[in-house]
Amino acid sequence: MPRTFFTSDSHVGHRSILSPRFDRPRPFASIEAHDEALVAAWNAIVRPDDIVWHLGDFAHKCSFDHAASIFSRLRGKKYLVRGNHDAGLGERLPWDGPVVDVTRVQVQDPGMADPRQVWISHYSHRVWPGMHRGHLHLYGHSHGSLPGTRTSLDVGVDCWDWRPVTLGEILERMSETP
Repeated sequence: MPRTFFTSDSHVGHRSILSPRFDRPRPFASIEAHDEALVAAWNAIVRPDDIVWHLGDFAHKCSFDHAASIFSRLRGKKYLVRGNHDAGLGERLPWDGPVVDVTRVQVQDPGMADPRQVWISHYSHRVWPGMHRGHLHLYGHSHGSLPGTRTSLDVGVDCWDWRPVTLGEILERMSETP
């Protein structure tokens, strides 16, 4: 059974993401080291038949060829929820489905008794469809600056050791949130 993963804010090729001027600079010596670390972390856990929802800002301020070369090395069936830096670059990559602004997905991961409804967007929402029926909300954009809740969480690479995460991992972190 394929597993479903979530991630956000890879910022492939975005040199400024390493700059001390950025609120939370990433700890890599170069953008090349950054991009290689993301590929290694992704491919260490994602199998070819797994599904990965990328919640925006896949690449920024790099050539299309560079973004496409990194993209082609990533395992899994990849889907994009558009972020603020995806227009003109990230949107043009060969995603496995249409690029969307927000969507609701049903996730049935191994080990889960029942599927869960998840509202995904690049941006954090204070309210979302189905929240009062136990539907979860996953987002990016904030680079770990917004505290998660028991039903809403940042899945950006800054928060998860540069890698995509399963719903099981997300639920575990949510359960530890006061």
